[in-house]
Amino acid sequence: MNKAAFSSLALPPAFLQNLDSLGYQQMTPIQAASLPDALDGRDLIAQAKTGSGKTAAFGIPILHKLNPRFFGVQALVMCPTRELADQVANELRRLARHIDNVKIVTLCGGVPMGPQIGSLEHGAHIVVGTPGRLQDHLYRETLDLSRVHTLVLDEADRMVDMGFVDDITRIVRACPKFRQTLLFSATYPDAIRKIAAPFLRSPLEIRIESQHSDKLIEQRFYAVAHEERNALVSELLRHYRPVSALAFCNTKIHCRELVEQLQDAGFAALALYGELEQRDRDETLAQFANRSITVLVATDVAARGLDISGIDLVINVDIAKDTEVHIHRIGRTGRAGDKGLAVSIASPQEKKWVRFIEEYQGGPVRWFERDTLTDTDPAPLLPPMRTLQIAGGKKDKLRPGDILGALTGDGKLSAGQVGKISVFDQHCFVAIASDVADAAFRRLEHSKIKGRQFKMRWLG
Repeated sequence: MNKAAFSSLALPPAFLQNLDSLGYQQMTPIQAASLPDALDGRDLIAQAKTGSGKTAAFGIPILHKLNPRFFGVQALVMCPTRELADQVANELRRLARHIDNVKIVTLCGGVPMGPQIGSLEHGAHIVVGTPGRLQDHLYRETLDLSRVHTLVLDEADRMVDMGFVDDITRIVRACPKFRQTLLFSATYPDAIRKIAAPFLRSPLEIRIESQHSDKLIEQRFYAVAHEERNALVSELLRHYRPVSALAFCNTKIHCRELVEQLQDAGFAALALYGELEQRDRDETLAQFANRSITVLVATDVAARGLDISGIDLVINVDIAKDTEVHIHRIGRTGRAGDKGLAVSIASPQEKKWVRFIEEYQGGPVRWFERDTLTDTDPAPLLPPMRTLQIAGGKKDKLRPGDILGALTGDGKLSAGQVGKISVFDQHCFVAIASDVADAAFRRLEHSKIKGRQFKMRWLG
């Protein structure tokens, strides 16, 4: 038996069959290193890069010991952002498809408390939430964590960076003393080690190598004067012509400045940083995930935890001062076996940070000349999709199939002209091919979806 196969785990046949149907045949390194001990109930400190399969690494142990007949909170997953919490909850629902009536509730800020309280009153097996909103529910006594058997801190380093230490401490104290605690973190500095020590019992420490294969991610470095960085980003986009590019800046001010210049140059670009309102953040992420914008310009704090596939190009507009942050940035491309390209722009003042990257990687970086960049295609770099927002969602019993049916029926689109469909509680985001978008909208705005008319608008 292959030791890296999920079938080697001591799981019920129905669980293994569901994993197989989801494409879970071979374990990733973090899963292979952590799952046997996690299934035995051991506390873990696991350090692994984003996209390593950590949700299944803690989700499978949670579900393995879950009692679906007891409608109390048995597992709690803390995440730094609403986006990551939503992703984790959705993946847990997929992993739990073999178990009847498993209720997973997401508790995050930016949405009303009332519906969340109602969901908790009806009973929940697993809660996934952000520290601030979890603390709000504890204060109101609408959340009971006294029966939690598994506590997960996902992206613990980022929660600490965001100032959630006190909230985390209070939430952990509301859980039973004797429980399993699983801590996942992209980095594990001394500050987190000190904070986490009281939460864990003889934890097994697992560290998965954070380097990326040169065969999957090609790195290129360009030297430029500090004041020329933004202009070089435009040149890089015209030369490499990505469908989807993620550009990292070290500050929100630089994010806004670069986006303004890119928009003036004719690129579809938006910014993502920590202080954005939740609605603006949701809409920006939806457009980027749907390929309705070409460039997302983000800070590290805002971009951590995003699970967006198919990013062709990562641009480090500012060099990261932490080499592990650099590794996580470039790991946004070259996922799921695809090849990716990561380009870093270094001003003379940033050369020392590049030397740290070379030391970390154990070899020199590859430098390229700016004058080798060409703009051979005069056509503008336009996004292939547009994002339609529909003012109805899960609360209206809408499902992706209902929306696809309306688009391919009354909307007269082929299935290939419809991209990603994301259904939330109050609204939906739908990607539609740009060349047919306006015609489809005119046909749809007076049509019905599941027997009802919904208001619609384009994002952007």
